[in-house]
Amino acid sequence: MLSNLVLLAQAAPAAPAGPGGILGNPMIMMVLMFVMMYFLLIRPQRQRQKEQERLLSSVKVGDHVIMNGGEHGIITSTKDKSVMVKIADNVKVEYERSAIASISKKSDVVEATAA
Repeated sequence: MLSNLVLLAQAAPAAPAGPGGILGNPMIMMVLMFVMMYFLLIRPQRQRQKEQERLLSSVKVGDHVIMNGGEHGIITSTKDKSVMVKIADNVKVEYERSAIASISKKSDVVEATAA
């Protein structure tokens, strides 16, 4: 009888070997993928957006700006949502604040006019 139990124990199939470990769970892998996407895509985009908002709120009269369309000009007046930009002699155009791509530094403008 003891030999029968030994034979049955030997004949029992072994437990299937799964991927094992903490990374074997598909839910953990999905959470890790989301965390990676957050740090690689979402977080840098939010930082760029905050920097652009800071740039738009700091615009003042006399700043040299570059618009999204590539126009260069000088801010002549500001309103809540728009700015008046002088792009040539006797030519002023009103733009939305969101159309400002960047503010050029005064030193960059002085070097460009000197050259």
